[in-house]
Amino acid sequence: MSAARNVVIDLDGVMWVGERPVPGAAEAANRLAAAGWRVVYVTNMSRLTVGAQQERLARCGVRPLTEVVTSATAAASLLAPGDRVMVCGGAGIVEAVESTGAVVACFAGDRSGSQPTADGDRTGERFDAVVVGMDPSFDYKACGRAMRAVRAGARLIGTNHDPTYPTPDGLEAGGGAILAAVATAAETEPTLAGKPNEATVSCVRRRLGVGPGVVVGDRPDSDGLLAEALGFDFALVLSGVTGRADLPVQPEPAIVAADLPCVVDALLTEPVG
Repeated sequence: MSAARNVVIDLDGVMWVGERPVPGAAEAANRLAAAGWRVVYVTNMSRLTVGAQQERLARCGVRPLTEVVTSATAAASLLAPGDRVMVCGGAGIVEAVESTGAVVACFAGDRSGSQPTADGDRTGERFDAVVVGMDPSFDYKACGRAMRAVRAGARLIGTNHDPTYPTPDGLEAGGGAILAAVATAAETEPTLAGKPNEATVSCVRRRLGVGPGVVVGDRPDSDGLLAEALGFDFALVLSGVTGRADLPVQPEPAIVAADLPCVVDALLTEPVG
């Protein structure tokens, strides 16, 4: 095609499922870049750092290395320098929070041998925000620590609402499930940052500007709604959470395809929009 276009590509369920790369996905993304498309990867996975996601893309064969926006990046954009933050999540949230000048004061879950301390219940301690994402150490005690911080006045910020994520062995509980537990215990509505929410929309706009584009993803409730918010078309792949038995879905995709290579074939022969 003659003019460059924008494309947002999801990671889990599109580029890989668990630890397994989706066959041909890296080569397909490279074809788009070579054809002049501006590519940004956007994921609701908050546990890994941006650098770790980029390294994983590179190991899969993605060239050239391009930008990655995570839900942790989006969540951190809602913080102010100096904010004291309790983190319920992994290194991706820590990196994002600290990049804004906010302070990771405490972890909700167990971080034995790590600093800062995991004890979030010290007398008189107050937090400006509790940021919740995927946290394999999450348990009843962590839920209590996070809940008490929110009840004491901290804002509850969720990296994403996704209840599940795909693995080769089936679905696993996602960060949205952990967030739901904390929000229920705190009896409050969280501020959501990841796809399809405004914080992520703003992060993508800063990188791509305005213009036509496509969001490629496996979840209508995150990727499809992100496409709507950006004014982009939605290309649904069936290599992740959504299967053919789940069709039809809303919002309605412009393209439904088995995987990213099939989407790229369609985009480079009959572009949507």
